[in-house]
Amino acid sequence: MISSFFSKAKPIHLLVVSALLLVVFTIAKLSAITAPFSLELLFKQMFLFGVCLASLFVLDFFVSKNNLTKKNSYKILMFGLFVAVLPETLLNSKLLIANLFILLALRRLISLRSHKEIKKKLFDAAFWVSLATLLFFWASLFYILIFIALLLYSIVDIKNWVIPILGILCVAVITASYMIVMNIEFQPYLHGFFDVSFDFTPLNSKRIIIAATLLLSYGTWASFYYLKNIKHQLKSHRPSFIIVIISSLIALLIILVSPYKDGSEFIFLLSPLAIIMSNYLQIIPEKWFKESLILVLIMTSIVNLVL
Repeated sequence: MISSFFSKAKPIHLLVVSALLLVVFTIAKLSAITAPFSLELLFKQMFLFGVCLASLFVLDFFVSKNNLTKKNSYKILMFGLFVAVLPETLLNSKLLIANLFILLALRRLISLRSHKEIKKKLFDAAFWVSLATLLFFWASLFYILIFIALLLYSIVDIKNWVIPILGILCVAVITASYMIVMNIEFQPYLHGFFDVSFDFTPLNSKRIIIAATLLLSYGTWASFYYLKNIKHQLKSHRPSFIIVIISSLIALLIILVSPYKDGSEFIFLLSPLAIIMSNYLQIIPEKWFKESLILVLIMTSIVNLVL
């Protein structure tokens, strides 16, 4: 029944998933915030929820526009349920905003398929990744994706390979100028900026273990079908599907090296995983199995939210 409801793309699906995210966001924040209520705190949380919704809409937009899934709403359903399974992904403000910037960069990279406005799209992608990097250094690993996209789309003009560097420099100059004008010291800002951690002890909680196991299991299983399905796509569309799988691998690498080991680092994995899982759901012929996969996510979400 749930799979049938989301089997076609309709505006009401965005409203339903937005409502789901609002419930999850509220519960997660109520259990995490210890500061006394104030208007400043309220507006800050409203802004962060807006970022969460913006991520959902950007994901829906570029996936639909570039035909990364069929015309259904599974991708936003999966994104919403993955967030509900691991609500810790909403608790780190910097990573939440950085993830939105990465999605905007991913949107521009996948649109390179048209081979129109290549320079503008490459500049924008590097610009967005650079903004994400200012918030969270390891988001810089997505720079790799820019140059992989150049190779996949056979963009060989050397001028186009220089454009991303200009995008990076643009953000660097603007940031440095702002810090100088506002008299912000570089040393305190850079303190801990390049930290890396391989200590996974903080992740040793029932909720995070259950969520991570479920997400990685779903992702691994669906990836086999996703990779197999790539060869059946139009030749011009294949690079876009490859970019998605590579972005998920980069997200996994970020999880490994991130100094944050509280579940929030999984935020970069949710969008590519939602696309991969959506491609799997839309080819499953057995409705009962499709429903079971979705119900397991729903039940796990409920359990994790009350743990």
